[in-house]
Amino acid sequence: MKILVTGMCGYIGSHTVVELLQNNYEVVGLDNFSNSKREVLDKIKQITNKEFKFYEGDMLDKNILQTIFSENKIEAVIDFAAYKAVGESVQKPVEYYINNVSSVLNLLNVMKENDVKTLVFSSSATVYGNPEKVPIKETSKTGGTTNPYGTSKLFVEKILEDLYKSDNTWNICILRYFNPIGAHKSGLIGEEPNGIPANLVPYVTKVAKGKLEYLNVFGNDYNTKDGTGVRDYIHVVDLALGHVKAIEKLKKEKQGLYIYNLGTGTGYSVLDIINTFEKVNNIKVPYKIVERREGDIDSCYSNPEKAKKELNFTAKYTLEDMLKDAWNYEKNSH
Repeated sequence: MKILVTGMCGYIGSHTVVELLQNNYEVVGLDNFSNSKREVLDKIKQITNKEFKFYEGDMLDKNILQTIFSENKIEAVIDFAAYKAVGESVQKPVEYYINNVSSVLNLLNVMKENDVKTLVFSSSATVYGNPEKVPIKETSKTGGTTNPYGTSKLFVEKILEDLYKSDNTWNICILRYFNPIGAHKSGLIGEEPNGIPANLVPYVTKVAKGKLEYLNVFGNDYNTKDGTGVRDYIHVVDLALGHVKAIEKLKKEKQGLYIYNLGTGTGYSVLDIINTFEKVNNIKVPYKIVERREGDIDSCYSNPEKAKKELNFTAKYTLEDMLKDAWNYEKNSH
């Protein structure tokens, strides 16, 4: 099966491509390197020893999409091409809506024109807003999003629901990620944001390596066990395997609209992350408590039962594994 992976050199995209290739799928990749690096292409080859086709370009450019579909017999698409920093989205809402929503509309148009109707969409637990209760199920209320990033994902989910309603020969799987962290065991690929990291763990690893002086902990007055925000962290390799499971499901079902949480079902606080990182890697992480960040919420973790039952997906890596692998990647990267 030949799969187009958009945003393939990004953090989650690159790990998913590795798992797809290792499960004997053919991959055609697209990336514009706005938040990823070209060298990832060679690293994917190094890990998998497999070939794939790659196009450099932007999903906002319909021509590059037309070219990909006319030159390849694409059977399914996994879409990762989105900006993903919550804080930045509050600062740059227009850029986030253009990139995260308009690009998908382009993609859907081109898929429709080429009669390719199988899509796995990379969504987010942010669509639940400030959840009424945790753990969060797929049937929990969505909306009331607290930042433009989350709203952009919610908009696309609504678009996909409307699309499926209008034509139920589409075959769509929406995956709502919780918090991916960690890196590939090889240490060759991992989370490598441009500039100052917006996510907790890459910030922790940069402080541990001495690239940044200390970690800012945004708020310690949340309604949680130690006052810091609680999140459901999932190893990026587990998350990548979740996409392989989603493709297997769509291959079997042929048509439908499916929504799954991908998480572990366990919530860890910011201080849990710092303490566990220090313990498993035997290194100190200096931090300061600073003011809350706009758009952040108390607690967010998943009920992973539906994915377990319908996708046969269970996250298998522990928090210790995630933080060891994240540090291993940081030590290996320049």
